Amino acid sequence: MPQPIIFAVPKGRILEEALPMLVRAGIQPEAAFGDEKSRALKFSTNRSDLSLIRVRAFDVATFVAHGAAQIGIVGSDVIDEFGYSELYAPVDLNIGHCRISVAEPAALAATDDPRAWSHVRVATKYPNLTRKHFASRSVQAECVKLNGAMEIAPALGLSSRIVDLVSSGKTLKENGLVEVEVIAEVSARLIVNRAAFKTNAAVGALVDAFRAAVDA
Repeated sequence: MPQPIIFAVPKGRILEEALPMLVRAGIQPEAAFGDEKSRALKFSTNRSDLSLIRVRAFDVATFVAHGAAQIGIVGSDVIDEFGYSELYAPVDLNIGHCRISVAEPAALAATDDPRAWSHVRVATKYPNLTRKHFASRSVQAECVKLNGAMEIAPALGLSSRIVDLVSSGKTLKENGLVEVEVIAEVSARLIVNRAAFKTNAAVGALVDAFRAAVDA
């Protein structure tokens, strides 16, 4: 009997684009998987050896890195933030496109020059990625860790700037913020646990199936 495979998929923005990709790779989830109102976390598929779990994006990386799931889909932003050595990201799925940017109030941006910064205080859920970026520019970054509602931080005096995911920029605009620097372009990646990839042939076959699905 083949070793069961747990496939971690993120809730939220990537899920809708990931569903067709799963199907093209030969994975048909049970109907409840596509229902975002469902409270279930684990779902069956057309494959008896493979189940899906639907968790927060940051948790996808943790589940796969620690071997609780063998394979998953997650944004490159999460991969960069955690830097887990146990993760292998062999396939860029070319979905979930957005960017990680520095943003600040429009009034501040009107006179501000990011090239002149020596110290910044930012609210972000990406403290590691943020510090690494600013350190490469010899800028000291003081990071206030938030898990959401980043855009309100400058208005409440928590920080003058934020680092967050940006897609259309509509949320920034509605909160009086503008992008002043792009840290990285982001897309969703297929990730696998390195040990599982080496020891479970079915995991390697899934990687090949997703490569083919992207090429198709």
